Amino acid sequence: MPICIECRHPVKTLWTQYSGAGDPSSGHNIRLTVCKNCGRFCDKYVEHDFVVLFIDLVLIKPQVYRHLLHNTLMREGDQFDPSIVRLGTLLLLFDVYLTWARIEKQTVPGSAPSSAAGTAAGTITAAGSAGGDELQHQIVGSNLGSLAQQPIVFQYMFFLILCTCSTLAFHVSIRFLTSSPLSPLNQLGLLRTYTRPNSVSTALLVSSSTKLFPILMVIWDYDVPAAARSLGWAVVLNNVEALKILLDCGYPVALVLAAAGAVARWIVGRAILWVVGLEGVDSVSESAVAADGRAIMEVVKEWAGRLAW
Repeated sequence: MPICIECRHPVKTLWTQYSGAGDPSSGHNIRLTVCKNCGRFCDKYVEHDFVVLFIDLVLIKPQVYRHLLHNTLMREGDQFDPSIVRLGTLLLLFDVYLTWARIEKQTVPGSAPSSAAGTAAGTITAAGSAGGDELQHQIVGSNLGSLAQQPIVFQYMFFLILCTCSTLAFHVSIRFLTSSPLSPLNQLGLLRTYTRPNSVSTALLVSSSTKLFPILMVIWDYDVPAAARSLGWAVVLNNVEALKILLDCGYPVALVLAAAGAVARWIVGRAILWVVGLEGVDSVSESAVAADGRAIMEVVKEWAGRLAW
């Protein structure tokens, strides 16, 4: 049953369609329903296009989440909407590319720059010692280890499996905490059992659409590590807001759910990397929040300096 996106009051219909609505010469002849509880339009986003919806999603407006999660993407029998399946596939493939690129760009501790590889190799040959062998191993070694020697299709399949398992761990852990009677949150009385687990995954996928922002790198070439990590924090904030709106719970419970999903995803990702001998690399680009803040401030100061001139 649809709801008013302003006050969450249940309504029968979101709009009324009059005769002649299919005739272009007579206009749309559609009137939005006014909520009897708050006196505002029940769902103004019915008349808005996708661009407006996406902008309001980025701005984390609760009304747009209620429009998508309650009035648009809900299906009978808790089935996935086809558009959500396509969005989930796109996010997964995009995550594969980002994870692959992030791991390859990470520097191995103690490794020398590639531009100085020739000079260092000559030094190793002249030395011929155990220390030289160790330095050579650090230079020619790759973040991907033996995986880098495999065909490109094999490497892609590995990262596809890595991201798929990590994403499944994220969704399954949150679905268990929200929809299972055995959930600790349910047993403690912090969250009532939610009977539509697919709707929980829908909320997580919709709120994770911010992950598509790095596609702008096709237009603007930037290499600011803090930008990628800040984007990750933005996705987390969207996940928390989506869970809060869908489950009608408080922010502490939504934070616990998002944190539990993130921990499950991290554990599964690290386990898979450990199995293939890549335990030394970081698949989620962990770093201190303070370092991110300093990096962002440097970028802001640089832009402010340019504008001042």
